Amino acid sequence: MASELVAGVFATEEEVVAAAEAARRAGHAIHDAYVPFPVHGLDRAMGLAPSALPTVCFRFAAAGLTIALGFEYWASRFDWPMNVGGKSFSASPALIPIAFELTVLFAALGSVATFLYMRGLTPEKNPTLSRLGGLDDRFVLALRAESADDRDSLTLFLKKQGAAKVETEALR
Repeated sequence: MASELVAGVFATEEEVVAAAEAARRAGHAIHDAYVPFPVHGLDRAMGLAPSALPTVCFRFAAAGLTIALGFEYWASRFDWPMNVGGKSFSASPALIPIAFELTVLFAALGSVATFLYMRGLTPEKNPTLSRLGGLDDRFVLALRAESADDRDSLTLFLKKQGAAKVETEALR
């Protein structure tokens, strides 16, 4: 049997956080949680490591700043040197607006591209468990089942945790 997802639908955010904590304590493999808005403490309850996205964002911002300042300095000093009003060729106050804009642009685009890559979000990817309403108004906790016995025990586990509905789906 291929891996399956066993998903429990919960009514409140407190219930899904409690179920995620219980699943982690019991040693069940948590696939993901689908919630309509950010739930405080859910990442800790699921045992997720801190995201690397802030570090990636900073690195893209530093790259944007370096490229902007390097290009501006090269253009004003070597490619098209003009002495305007006695300013030096590397007049840093004049370089700030463009450098700031490229820093923000690189950070934003790099962070979005990295997020999409890390999550595997491509146009041809079909949403998992979308019929359960996890992105509309319900809270869904999905656990991985490796066998039929595991699937049955996870179904009972989620019902015991207060799931209103439990469904299974083949893992893609």
